[in-house]
Formats: sequence, C-alpha cells, structure tokens
Amino acid sequence: MKLLSKTLLGSLLGLGVAAMMPATALAAQPATGSVADPIPQRSQGVGPYKRIVLRNVTYVDGTGAPAQGPVDIVISGDRIAEIRTIGAPGAIDESLRAPKGDYEMDLTGYYVLPGFVDTHVHLHSLADGQHVPSDYILKLWLASGITSARELGSSRPIEWLVDIKQRSARNEIVAPRLDVYPFFHKILDKPVNDPETARLAVREAKRRGADGIKFIGGVAEDVLYAALDEAEKVGLKTTMHHSQQMVSYANVLETSAHGLDSMEHWYGLPEAMFTDRTIQDFPVDFVNNDEEMRFAEAGRLWKQTARPGTKRWNEVMDTLLKRNFALSPTFTAYLTSRDFMRMSRAAWHDEYTMPSLWDWYRPSRVNHGSYWFDWTTEKEMAWKENYRLWMKFVNEYKNRGGLVSVGSDSGYIYNLYGFGYTQELELLREAGFSPLEVIHAATQVGAKVLGHENDIGTIRAGRKADLVIVKGNPLANLKLLFGTGTLKLNDKTGKVERVGGISYTVKDGIIYDARKLRAEIREMVAKEKAERHIPPGPMVIEAVDTTR
Repeated sequence: MKLLSKTLLGSLLGLGVAAMMPATALAAQPATGSVADPIPQRSQGVGPYKRIVLRNVTYVDGTGAPAQGPVDIVISGDRIAEIRTIGAPGAIDESLRAPKGDYEMDLTGYYVLPGFVDTHVHLHSLADGQHVPSDYILKLWLASGITSARELGSSRPIEWLVDIKQRSARNEIVAPRLDVYPFFHKILDKPVNDPETARLAVREAKRRGADGIKFIGGVAEDVLYAALDEAEKVGLKTTMHHSQQMVSYANVLETSAHGLDSMEHWYGLPEAMFTDRTIQDFPVDFVNNDEEMRFAEAGRLWKQTARPGTKRWNEVMDTLLKRNFALSPTFTAYLTSRDFMRMSRAAWHDEYTMPSLWDWYRPSRVNHGSYWFDWTTEKEMAWKENYRLWMKFVNEYKNRGGLVSVGSDSGYIYNLYGFGYTQELELLREAGFSPLEVIHAATQVGAKVLGHENDIGTIRAGRKADLVIVKGNPLANLKLLFGTGTLKLNDKTGKVERVGGISYTVKDGIIYDARKLRAEIREMVAKEKAERHIPPGPMVIEAVDTTR
C-alpha cells in the first residue's frame, strides 16, 4: 500500500506528462548508480584520439545555415579542431585535404549534425515503478543522437543523478551529459510552505550539485516567487510545469515576470490568454486526481483562449519574447491523446520497449499517464484541435525570434525513450518548422536553453566534438533518424529495404556505433521477455474481449 499511496500522491500533486514516479524508501540508499541500479563501466566507443579525421563530410552546423560540404572535420581530444573545405560536390581537391589522423572515417554519403539536446527527460531506475534499468534509458538516448539532456525530476536523490552526471562527464559510462533539475518539492524531506523554507530549499539544491530547479504541483504563490528569486541569486536556472492547481495565480506571464527561465509543455500559456474568463471551464464534476478526466479537459483548453492573431494573443507573445522566455513544448508527450492506436502500435515497441515499461503504459488508475479507461473518438478530436492551435502559437513564437527547444518527456503514454525525441522533431515539422529550423531547435537552441551554447549545439572549431552521423539526408526525411529507420523500395532488386537509423553518435570525441547500442538494447528487451515467458513479437494490451 505504501507504493500505491505514493503513486496517488503524484496524481494529487497534479502531475501532467512530466510525471513523478512512485518510489520506495530510497533516500537512505547510497548515491552511486552502482548500488540499486548498476550502470556498467564504458566498454565501447572509439577514442578519444589526439587526431580524428572525418572525411568527405556533408554537415549541418546547427545555426540554421544550410548543409555544407564536402569538408574534412578534424577532432582533437573532445573538441572540434578544424573544419576544412576540400572543394565542391563532385569536385574534391585532394590537395586541400586535412593531414592524416590517428583514426579516420570515410563519411561519403553521410550527413553530420551537432549532437542533439533533449531539454526534457526523466531518468528512472529499477527502483522506480517502471522497473527499467537506467542503462537501458541512457543507451536509448545516446543511440538516438542525444548527447546532452536536461533531467527534470526523478524519484531518486539529487546525489544519485549528480553522480551519474559526473560519471558521464568523465565518460566512464555510456550516457549523454546531464544537467540536473530536481523537483522543487522533493529537495527537502519536509513540506515547503513558507518563503524562507523555499529559499532554503533552493540553496540546498545548489549545495547538492543541482544545475537548476523544476517546479510542479501545488506550490503556494509566495513560496514559488521566493524560490524563483533565490534561484536568480544563487545562479540556478528554472523551468516549470504550470500544473492545474497553480495556473489561476501563476500563469506564464506571472512566473516569467518573477524570473522563470522556461516552461514545459503548455499549461499556463493558454490561461494567460483568457479574455472572457479567468479559470478554465471545468465540468462541475471535474476531479483533478482522475487522470482521464484531467487529460480529456486539457485537450479542450486551447479553444477557450484568445484566437490566433488577436490583441491578447499578441500581448502575451510580445511579453514572453521581451523576457527571452524559452518554450519546451514536448508535443510527443501528448501524441497518444490524439491517436491512441498509432502510438500504442508504433513499430519500435516490439523490440525496444521493455515489458516492465509496457506494463506501466497499460490502462491503470494509479500509474501516471495510463489514463485509457474509456478514451473516445471525441477526446481524440478535441486533442487534434488542441494541437492545431498550440502548434500555431509555437511556430509563430519561433518565427518572431523566440526560443523553442526540443524536449521529449519520454517514458510515459507510449512515448519511448529516444524514439520519442525523433517523433518530437517530426511534430515540430508538422507545426510549421522547416527541416533546418527543426535541427536548429534540436541543437543550438537547446544548448542556449541549457546555458551551454559556447560548448555544444553547433559544429564549429573549438566546440565539443558532439555529433550525429546518419547515412542519407535527414533534412529530406527525418525518419532516417529513427532507430528503426524507414522503408524504401530497391528498384534494382525489387525488394523493400529498411534504411536509415543513426549510424554513429559522437560525444566528447568518442565515436559510438549506434547500431551496436541498439543491438544491446534489443538484447535487454529480449532477455526480459524470455525471463517472463513472453514470446517475441508484438506487445499487446491484455483485455477481456466482449466483441465476439
């Protein structure tokens, strides 16, 4: 019952997609990842070397500039040392080539992008309700090209995450680099109900190694604003899921005015643009703890707010732009709400989704994000309209110079780690971003949101050697970035082939074979299936069939 009560506590706090997982008594466990959830020492990856040369490269630098090449990219240690133009397509001048390296790769036919930045992740462990190994998640991220991520809340102690962050920084494990943003309400082992305790919690997070703070749940107004003020003073970045208990007094206009740096999802944004009401039009029988009810009503929110292009719409957008406020939409986190069948039957579930994670996804009144009690066509239609208006705001915000990053919030609602990130890229494309704007959001903008734009996010001499290498042109087809690739007819053989999938991910000058990482992940999944006597093949939702 203890586990159940903590799961329900997450619902009581009004969590949306950025879930707070159920937890057992973990605080007393040692911080290192080797105790409750082993993350093995790195045993793969080529490099770093004093001199790596990537030859015949076509690259997209992340700034929004079009593809360039052919070039030779020289990597020294963990940094890009040189980008040398070697002629024109079809006309390489051998005399212009970079001198020989200690390790070389011929990347003819490949595109090279900056390492991806995921601004919204949650790193879970075997000790959490999903019962998935942290190593599984970390490798899914890296195999998907994610070299940097912002961790926005875990059931584990801050020290556990900071330890993983440090091990990743030393490249002792196979993992993206992490920025750690603990849940504000979980920093102290007691409630935070007054401004002075709020300031203490922020200082404590800083002392324990956090990079920022994630706000969510029913934080009182004076407590929230004291915490934001203290975060500014001690140099911690802040972001927020404006949960339903708070938006009546803390929408994005209010929180950004008090120094909030960025927002997750979209809660708090439409509420700032109400013109004929101050509170969302909830049904009279609405209970926030009922997740199906909460998500159903969330899908009807955008149509209650100011219309695109109206005075209030523009006032809110102008204000957020002036404040350099950043959006992390996490479109993919809600995608199942508008098309349950498509997301629950995604091609990658069969080989890449752990059975224990699949258990979490199934309809459940206690597992966060498993709200498929009676999901209807009408609810999906409402969500389709919600997306249309939401995407219009996000695309216009980008067009007017606003910061829009790529966050996946994977691990819930049939949104698989790593794969959900590529889905988010496609959803930004649907919102109106051009392919180059999508890559720009995934790289340089993400780096700016994290505050690391001088180190990561662009392919430039002196920057970190973080790269995504894919065969083919992902600007022409983002599906090439999925670990499962995409289908293509080979006209010479008459056979259908599966092509794409990121070939290599480079982090800190270490070249990881993404195909081998994906093979390891498939083995993890196959092993758990075998242990649970689950046959290979499609994962299914067990149900009593009354249709026959």
